[in-house]
Amino acid sequence: MKFKGRNKVSPEFSMSSMTDIVFLLLVFFMLTSNAPNALDMILPKAKGKSTNTKNVAVSIKKGHQYYVNDKKVPEANVEAELKALLAGQDKPTVLLRAEEGVPVEDAVSVMDIANRNKFKVILAVRPK
Repeated sequence: MKFKGRNKVSPEFSMSSMTDIVFLLLVFFMLTSNAPNALDMILPKAKGKSTNTKNVAVSIKKGHQYYVNDKKVPEANVEAELKALLAGQDKPTVLLRAEEGVPVEDAVSVMDIANRNKFKVILAVRPK
């Protein structure tokens, strides 16, 4: 008489749970990687101390209102005001503050003035 054992162990290995784990790890690493958000940009370097002792601040508010060191200046006179304030400095620097919602053209016009006169421009932003 031949008896069959009921508790026979199957020699097959189930790969379905292993593939589920590998798939979940793959999805996790794809979602957490920064490849889709990567931009080809060269970011400026910042040093701890500024060697320039005097900066001139240019603030642009909505409605094309320009301020040079808290003094309201017409858009046409911004360049003359900057030249007068930065005359005689070896490293003239302009701190550009543009209010949120100001058209980019306004900020670019101040950057163009600084570029023509060889002024360094620092764009002021608020921290997140």
